[in-house]
This record gives sequence, C-alpha cells and structure tokens, in this order.
Amino acid sequence: MKEKLSLLKTQAKEEILKLNTLQEVEDFRIKYLGKKGLITEISKGMKNLSSEERPVIGQLLNEIREEITNFIESKKEEITKALKEKQLKEEVIDITLSGKKVELGRLHPLTETANLLKKIAMDMGFDVADGPEIELVKYNFDALNIPESHPSRDITDTFYISDEVCLRTQTSPVQVRYMLEKKPPFRMVCVGKVYRPDYDVSHTPMFHQMEGLMVGKDISFANLKAILTTFMEKVFGENTKVRFRPHFFPFTEPSAEMDVECVICKGKGCRVCKNSGWLEIMGCGMVDPEVLKAVGYNPDEVSGFAFGMGIERITMLRHGIDDLRAFFENDTRFLKQFK
Repeated sequence: MKEKLSLLKTQAKEEILKLNTLQEVEDFRIKYLGKKGLITEISKGMKNLSSEERPVIGQLLNEIREEITNFIESKKEEITKALKEKQLKEEVIDITLSGKKVELGRLHPLTETANLLKKIAMDMGFDVADGPEIELVKYNFDALNIPESHPSRDITDTFYISDEVCLRTQTSPVQVRYMLEKKPPFRMVCVGKVYRPDYDVSHTPMFHQMEGLMVGKDISFANLKAILTTFMEKVFGENTKVRFRPHFFPFTEPSAEMDVECVICKGKGCRVCKNSGWLEIMGCGMVDPEVLKAVGYNPDEVSGFAFGMGIERITMLRHGIDDLRAFFENDTRFLKQFK
C-alpha cells in the first residue's frame, strides 16, 4: 500500500508539471481528489487493512492528499499569473483615441409642456395641487353634479375598479378635494394623468390634463375669458387666435369650449382638426352653484370659474405633431427631436 501511494504521488507530480490551462488543472483535481478520484478509491480500501496498518496508511494518505492540493493551488497561481501578463501585453489601450460621446438626457415633450403650463399658472398667482389617480366615484362624478344617467359614467367612457372606485377621467376631483380643504378666495391648478377608453390619432387611453379653478367674490365670465386668453397668449404667443363656443358641462353654467387655430394646417382643415381649422384646447365655464353647495360654499356669497385643457393637444400645437399616439410609442427617433 505504501509503495502504491508513493507511485501515485510521483505520478501526480509529473502530470501537474505538464498542465497549461485552468481547465486541465480542474480535470487533474477531479482525477485525483474527486468523489470518484484515485485518492478516494484508495481510501475506500482501508477497511481491508489490519488495525496496525490503518493509522499509518491513513496518515500517509492525508499527507499525499495535502501535497496534491498544494500542487493544484501552486499550478493555478502560476497559470493565472501567466494569463494576466499575456493580457497586459496584448491588450493595449490607445489613450489618444476619442472617447464615446455621452448624450445628455432630455425631458419628454409632455413633461416640458406641463412644466411650462405650471410656471405660467404660478406666475399668474395660481397654486399647484395634486390628487390620486385612483379616485372615488363620488369625487369623480357625484360632487361635480354629473348625474348617473350621464354618458361619461358608462363603462365605454370610464375605467371602473369597482362600483365606487374608478381611474379618474379628469383632474376635476382634485378641485373638489381642494375646495373641501380651503376657503375662498383662491386660485389653483392641477396637472396629472387621466384615463378614458379611447384610442385614435387624437385620443389615447391615458393622457394628461391641466385643470384650473378660481373662486372668490364677484368672479365673472369676463374674468374667465381674460385670464384664459392671456394664458394662451403666454403659451403660443401674442398673435394666437382663439375662440369661445357655447357648450354644456354638468359642473359649470354657463359653459364654453375654447379653441386654438390648428397650427398643422393653419386653419385650412386637416385630419387632426377634423377639417374645421380649429383644435379644441379646453372646456371652461362658471362653477355651477350645486358644485359650490356640495363643498359647503354659499353660491350667494362666492362664485368662480373652472377650466380644463389637454396637455397632449397643447404639445401637438406647439411642436406641429399630427398624431398624439407618438408621445407614448417610445420611439427614440421621435423623442430625440425635442431639446
């Protein structure tokens, strides 16, 4: 047994000197020290030795195992060092070459427009408020004087989570929450995402709105018209053409829609403006007395006006974009145009 172990040790030492790769070293380790390796097989045969031979052979076997392990570690270090030296010689970096261009990030055009609108509003004395996108039906519809029979409550126009909860279809609920917490006089705007089941060149299931509210003593439709006209001039320039059309909204009376001349066709008519030459930019009107009562205000003492505009449509007008869906398709070729 001693002679067999001695030959095994000599054989292992000769073999490891011939190894040149880490994979060969690993194969060598498995051959000698693996679960089915030569050392393991010899260890299994110790049960056949006498009680006098077993401790002697066991000690010798452990010594040989340790020596082979040292052979392996030494060879690994030798090969690893040689590989590093070779890599340092072969992999040369030319520090005179120009580096990779790092492109700066940029705001999404919708974000940039939203920031612009908020700045204009704040410059005009409006507070900026926020609210939940998952909203209670009582705030999204009931508090806004929208009857249960109104088409906007249908499942074809609203994403319902339950009978009492929905994804907000407008940012008007933020106005309701604001009025419940504040007392007139005040002026505020809210900007955020809203959701409706609609998808075409001028509609998407998720889009952005900015709504505003001004409540105080002796607030009139003339105040509404003056502020919104000034607002649009700050957005599009002093020569901006706008118009107000009579309309109906459950939460305002009287109500109107405000249009801006279509910048895609310059008023001639196209698919974006549906050949009208105008693009609807917002709805507006005097706050309905029933809405004021719902939040605890006395409509005989205070009045106010509200408005809501689509940020996507304003962005389309500012940049001459003819398909709203481009904002959400994440095509970097489209997004890189905006700086």
